[in-house]
Amino acid sequence: MTIKIAYDKTAPTSSVELMITKPLPDYDLEDTEAPIPRDVDPMLASQGFKDLLDEVRTILDRDLSSGTLEIAQLTGAICHDKEVYRPGIWLVLRERSANGEMSVTARKRVASIAETLRHDLQLS
Repeated sequence: MTIKIAYDKTAPTSSVELMITKPLPDYDLEDTEAPIPRDVDPMLASQGFKDLLDEVRTILDRDLSSGTLEIAQLTGAICHDKEVYRPGIWLVLRERSANGEMSVTARKRVASIAETLRHDLQLS
């Protein structure tokens, strides 16, 4: 699965992991597989990956500007995919002014945003 979403049961937050399964030549990420987790670190530290995170932030800023969700965290991730490890994007979104669990409307919005990122950036 290229998108994993987890909703916190005690807070209005959700985490999203977007696995990169295709080469992204525009971001100098030609190789997206590694046999051990530590081999993904250089991919995550590359300028191309930093540029990709900047693009993700730009998309999120645009898509979240008029809603109740905000970025709590955005960083790189080492994702496990069957027999290999891959670079990925990890983000945590928080619903503003909510108590307890994230609302159903916000959950649907999180899923929509994750799919938009996956599709627009051609991550998988």
